[in-house]
Amino acid sequence: MSFAEDPCSYFTLGKQKASTLSLSVLVAIEMFNALNAISEDCSLITMPPWVNPWLLLAMAASFAMHFVILYVPFLASIFGIVPMTLGDWYLVFVFSFPVILIDEVLKFAGRMTTHNEIVPASKKDN
Repeated sequence: MSFAEDPCSYFTLGKQKASTLSLSVLVAIEMFNALNAISEDCSLITMPPWVNPWLLLAMAASFAMHFVILYVPFLASIFGIVPMTLGDWYLVFVFSFPVILIDEVLKFAGRMTTHNEIVPASKKDN
């Protein structure tokens, strides 16, 4: 049954779907932020995530717990969420991944600013 066939279902299923997507985006953003925190100024390209296997283990455990509350019906009902489809996961990724891109741009700007401060003024003129 879709929301077009039964508009009132939005107030039950629609709210649960929105809550589920919101929670999943927050979980994914926090996991991506953990990746960003591997280095304050190095890119994830030059300092890959596997330099900190404990972080990867913690991220895997966090996602595993999130999957448990999503896909175990008893827990999903306690949290008021519903299982997600592959399309839903795609949306979560699309809305969460820009956190990495934004941090990469900020790290790049920080490296350029630091590089310009380190180069002596006499070298800048040449």
